[in-house]
Amino acid sequence: MDRIYVMELARSFQVGEISRRVFLKKATLALGSVTTANLLLAACNSNSSPATNPPPVIDKSASNAEPAGETATGLATEMVEYEDSDGEKLMGYLARPAGNEAKPAVVVIQEWWGLDDHIKDVARRFAEQGYVALAPDLYHGAVATEPDEARKLVMELDMAEAVKEIQRGIDFLQAQAYVAGPKVGIVGFCMGGGLVLQTALAEDDLAAGVVFYGRPLEPDQAKQVKAPILGLYGRNDQGIPVDAVEAMHAAFNEATIQNEVHIYDGAGHAFFNNTRDSYNQQAASDAWQRALTWFGERLPAT
Repeated sequence: MDRIYVMELARSFQVGEISRRVFLKKATLALGSVTTANLLLAACNSNSSPATNPPPVIDKSASNAEPAGETATGLATEMVEYEDSDGEKLMGYLARPAGNEAKPAVVVIQEWWGLDDHIKDVARRFAEQGYVALAPDLYHGAVATEPDEARKLVMELDMAEAVKEIQRGIDFLQAQAYVAGPKVGIVGFCMGGGLVLQTALAEDDLAAGVVFYGRPLEPDQAKQVKAPILGLYGRNDQGIPVDAVEAMHAAFNEATIQNEVHIYDGAGHAFFNNTRDSYNQQAASDAWQRALTWFGERLPAT
């Protein structure tokens, strides 16, 4: 470890020269450990003025490298590492059926909160259905619990770079003997739903995409997606106009892209997240079955 480099990195973060995201990425590479990078981040914040540099909300369970293991339900779960195009470390939460039999893979993209327990649970739910599920950690260890903190993390996220990180996650999956290829599925929620659509514009190896209340594409963009898309939205979503969803749906149809769009009456944003007040059990249950059917017809798990 280059101590002088790490000290300079800490100073740059404390004076605002680099963002939290960049700091975590570089510190993890320099220190060789996500956990150690997060401890350094906490120390940097404890030595900063709370008024000018409020501490991030970090979920240590999201950033710690979980040991590989088998759960009581017969799943193998672990935090895995892989590299981006520049050779820097990326990480994600992996859940899959235990054993060596090759299974189809699904990439699970986080909400604006980060790689939290809910997203890990969704990954395990897909694994229980026979899929290898990878949830990339796009915030590199940071997890928000309050909207203001989530908003900061989103603003710091380079969406084009996030798509590239998702693609590196796809590359990682395709290189595993326990993954049946050649294509994978992708599903995302809120911010992650929008990233599903953005990834579908760039990635050729998608068998199907499922979008939970993600920001719709403009019609001209929608005509260029490279995978069948299932869109699941709430009619009472205050952040996503139904008109925009329907315009995207019409553009898919005009371009003869396989798609379905379902708008749930009485459901708002994040209706699938059962850890939030926005949860709508009826809409969530129906949407889950539709997602499984969508993947099952294009990426069968058995």
